[in-house]
Amino acid sequence: MDLKSEKIQRIFTKYKFGDVTVEELQKINRIFPDMKLYTGMYTSSDNSQMELLKLTGVIPVKYDGRSYNFPIELWLLYSFPFTPPICLLRPTSNMVIREGKHVDAKGRIHLPVLHNWDHPRSSVVGLLNEMISKFEEDPPLSSRTTEDTKDPNELMAYVSNLKINDGGIRHQDQQNIKVSVVGGGDLGMACVMSILSKVCNVDKLVFMDVAESSSKGGATDLEIFNLPKVQVSRDISSSAGSKVIVVTVNSWNNDESYVKVVQTNVDLYRGIIPNLVHLSPNAILLIASQPVDIMAHVAWRQSGLPPTRVIGAGCNLDSERLSHILDINLNTHKPAWVIGELSDNKVPVISNIGLSSNGELEIAPGSNSTKPLLDRAFDLMKNRGQRSWSVGLSVADITNTILTDKMKIHSISTLAQGWSGIGAEVFLSLPCIMGANGSARLAGVTLGPEEDSKLRESVNSLFVLMSQIRI
Repeated sequence: MDLKSEKIQRIFTKYKFGDVTVEELQKINRIFPDMKLYTGMYTSSDNSQMELLKLTGVIPVKYDGRSYNFPIELWLLYSFPFTPPICLLRPTSNMVIREGKHVDAKGRIHLPVLHNWDHPRSSVVGLLNEMISKFEEDPPLSSRTTEDTKDPNELMAYVSNLKINDGGIRHQDQQNIKVSVVGGGDLGMACVMSILSKVCNVDKLVFMDVAESSSKGGATDLEIFNLPKVQVSRDISSSAGSKVIVVTVNSWNNDESYVKVVQTNVDLYRGIIPNLVHLSPNAILLIASQPVDIMAHVAWRQSGLPPTRVIGAGCNLDSERLSHILDINLNTHKPAWVIGELSDNKVPVISNIGLSSNGELEIAPGSNSTKPLLDRAFDLMKNRGQRSWSVGLSVADITNTILTDKMKIHSISTLAQGWSGIGAEVFLSLPCIMGANGSARLAGVTLGPEEDSKLRESVNSLFVLMSQIRI
């Protein structure tokens, strides 16, 4: 692997962690010598371009007693190795991508190690080994059958001159885009109305009342007034084929303890989530039930889906409010997010660059210079409650990002394990890039002592609560 060529050295100056990147590349070269380092122009889904380093080569995959070489490409972002590479299959003209759990129709690779990336525990060597293991279980490539193909099972060798233009799922059938909202209360109604207003490309919106939920009843008026595109149903099979499923089910009882109330919601989910996933195996689950961090965690465990496709509305509403206040009230034109538990322990963080920059958005490390600004913005946010209609608007915004593959950063409740040293399996709101394939977390960051203490306290309390409920 030539690290001294003029072109590679020129681009290498843009990488923030040069020495660590060199060590990582040398390790890759020792263990996977067939992976070659090149430079290239990476085109993102919004058509912006970055000149990046890329690793190109083949990985050996054994399947059904035979050995195949699978062509792959890894794009290294400027914050590598503290952020994961963008991983793509690059089939030859004789190969066909088999869309599945770990690979989408455009060849973008999705693996648990990418979602839970936490350098130095995570590495490209570990990523490639997991890739081989997962592909041996479910090969994502097959041979294109032609009249001249003597052996339709033979996978062809790698071809390197391939154009790069990754943007997630672009082939989506623009007909019959369905969204389902499960839960008939005020929040469910708010989500339906907000999605109808915000998301223009929805062909059908199914609104399902859940008879067991004490919040039912919101569907009646929709039935009476017969809104276009809206189907009111009490049959869960009507959700089949949904792209996004919003779950707002809540069952509160003031006579019960908090743990018992949460357990009631968990029990409701047990009869709903597996059936929803069975009917819409490619859907993204967007959880708005309370407590959202716990219920998103429960939905993930019950669904069997990868964590990239089960998210909670979390602190997205607070994050949008925070960015608005910083931009309009305080004239600080930088994106900001609220992270952590949706409670008094949530903390604000700010981006490293401004809204108009073409650079890579990252969380700025905690510092004495940003803390007073964020504290002031947080004070201006006080007394802004999370009413049903405002949460509905937030849910619609996330839904729109998914369906349009916008690749916008939202602070959503996601699996936090592995982020900034979090060892426990908990869901917390973290800034994630959202698109048609689900979520991808931004890299972890060193927080200030006060913010870090709040985050660790939330991790402990959520972990204890999860241990008390029966999923």
